[in-house]
Amino acid sequence: QVQLVESGGGLVQAGGSLRLTCAASGTTLRIINWAWYRQAPGKQREFIARIVGGGTTDYADSVKGRFTISRSYAGNTSNLQMNSLKPDDTAIYYCNAQIAPSVSYWGQGTQVTVSS
Repeated sequence: QVQLVESGGGLVQAGGSLRLTCAASGTTLRIINWAWYRQAPGKQREFIARIVGGGTTDYADSVKGRFTISRSYAGNTSNLQMNSLKPDDTAIYYCNAQIAPSVSYWGQGTQVTVSS
């Protein structure tokens, strides 16, 4: 069982920055892919960013150029650097860690609130 703990959320003014961290524990297996999603009130969870085994990254159009996903050298931590935040970025942010093609785990979520 893999446990994922997110941190770094909070309240920030529009134009500000936050850095989210997701730390994995409980497994000796290598995490293949990391991804971040978010869910705003009344909306479905949506994909934000992904970093896959070789280091290739992929972003939703809504955050491209503003958010950057990364992972630690050891592979057990992922970060999401969020710059130029907008009120529309307000949501609960979730990390997802994939250890096998059909096996992934979710964190508990961290709230990000961007005030105008």
